[in-house]
Amino acid sequence: MAPHGEGSEEAMVVQDENRKPISSILIVIAMQTEAMPVVNKFQLKEDLDPVFPKGVPWVRYHGIYKDLHINLVWPGKDLTLGVDSVGTISASLVTYAAIQALQPDLIINAGTAGGFKVFDLYGVGLRQCFSTPNLLKELNLKAGKLSTGDSLDMSPQDEASIVANDATVKDMEGAAVAYVADLLKVPAIFIKAVTDIVDGDKPTAEEFLQNLAAVTAALDQAVAQVVDFISGKCLSEL
Repeated sequence: MAPHGEGSEEAMVVQDENRKPISSILIVIAMQTEAMPVVNKFQLKEDLDPVFPKGVPWVRYHGIYKDLHINLVWPGKDLTLGVDSVGTISASLVTYAAIQALQPDLIINAGTAGGFKVFDLYGVGLRQCFSTPNLLKELNLKAGKLSTGDSLDMSPQDEASIVANDATVKDMEGAAVAYVADLLKVPAIFIKAVTDIVDGDKPTAEEFLQNLAAVTAALDQAVAQVVDFISGKCLSEL
């Protein structure tokens, strides 16, 4: 049995943490194309003395913006195929390692995603992200449910789960980041820019590539606005 009052003390610790100014954020991005505009926007420098285990392709950029220490990580290129290491496995591993090494106050998972004409969610492992009502209102951003799967296209099984769980966009990393953030008790928010309509008429891959450059620019702008809003605030003020 827990000592008397332990629950109250834990609640007070959480409240105190939420009232401290945010000083360190971790931005997790899956693709180099998505990451570099953000790196350039905040003039981040690549880590020449990696904090990650030797041999992994993970890349870290870091720097100071206003009163925030920003770390941006992406899983790098697959060592065999030379393509971006997208998907849930890479995202979960690099998020876990980055939290352990960098101890951020807040995680931002930013990236592109597919939207749906019908609403969806990848119904296994439902998790709640950190609530940011003030941020949403101030920046006029839309809130929605995010589904995650390891395929760019949508299988019939995915679609059935998606429709049943009422999500609005699909990516390949978000749920993995959410799982690790929840496991290690680090608040996380998600910024997604829609590249394609997964259940639309055009082939998903074709539409994704056509829209990637424009959507990446919009994502870069959204991330910059969110970071500007976060600067100088506590978690409770988001």
